[in-house]
Amino acid sequence: MRRSAPTLALCLAVAGITGITGLTACTTPDTRPPPAPAGLTAQAGSATSVHVMWNAAADRDGVTGYQVFEADRLVRELPAEKTMVDITGLAPQTGYTFTVRAEDAAGNLSGPAPAARVTTPAAKAEDRTAPTSPAATTARATGPRSAQVTWTAATDDTGITAYDIYQGGVRIHTAGPGESTTTLAGLRPDTVYTFTVRARDGADNSSPDGPAVDVTTPPAAGDGPGTAPAEFAATASPGTVTLTWTAPDTGGETTEYELYVNGLPTTVIQFGAGAVPSGRAEHRITVAEPAGTVWAVKLRARLPDGNWGSFSAERRITLVA
Repeated sequence: MRRSAPTLALCLAVAGITGITGLTACTTPDTRPPPAPAGLTAQAGSATSVHVMWNAAADRDGVTGYQVFEADRLVRELPAEKTMVDITGLAPQTGYTFTVRAEDAAGNLSGPAPAARVTTPAAKAEDRTAPTSPAATTARATGPRSAQVTWTAATDDTGITAYDIYQGGVRIHTAGPGESTTTLAGLRPDTVYTFTVRARDGADNSSPDGPAVDVTTPPAAGDGPGTAPAEFAATASPGTVTLTWTAPDTGGETTEYELYVNGLPTTVIQFGAGAVPSGRAEHRITVAEPAGTVWAVKLRARLPDGNWGSFSAERRITLVA
């Protein structure tokens, strides 16, 4: 990470203005460090890796990045939007102590977060067998910015070392082998999340995804009704993908929806006058991609104020011939 140069005190001599001379205005250099990161945890993912996580800084703290230390040794530098990292190349059956410091634009470093200690498990003989998937997953919103995810235990011939929680195909949290529930923080109000859980063993073999579960966080105070399309579904048939959903309550007819495929905006679905669905909406897409292509699809509605609303749940489908 490139550290910004310290801000220099800038003094401007102002003379001859309304007869006032010798007036000097100075900007004070920023020497105040941001607060230390909170919520630091470290979880062994295998005999040679540890997953380190912490809570994101508040916007008001002006954090531009984080530095991750093992004991007194700097091991990773990350931008402000990253609040987790895998530290690899470690030794089996060894204790490690991790801490994190926040950095602001002026190069000020926070104090270290309270240390997180972890011991890597023993190395196993060569293991190419992945664990089974967690058989069931449930989840519920616990507030506008948090949710609780619960899963059933997986099995593995050499033992489970971690459970990884994914959202939209991206790992966002890691829990210990003895855990079956976790609370996810830092979510957005009025947003649909689709969570899956994978089990991992000591050789870093990951299971397939367990069952996907949708959670809709409630709007924050004053946000009004939810803006995400509800009960979104996607079905593949030869040469066609059919999308269905229930329109959000926007206070009027919702005529435009933006479709995302594999994380990228693909098209805007428009319903003309007299064709706006009053209940369930349906749209069919003709596809030319080969059979077996995997799509991750989601959409969002155009609100009366012209902004886009929150995304629907994301659905993964495999195209068929």
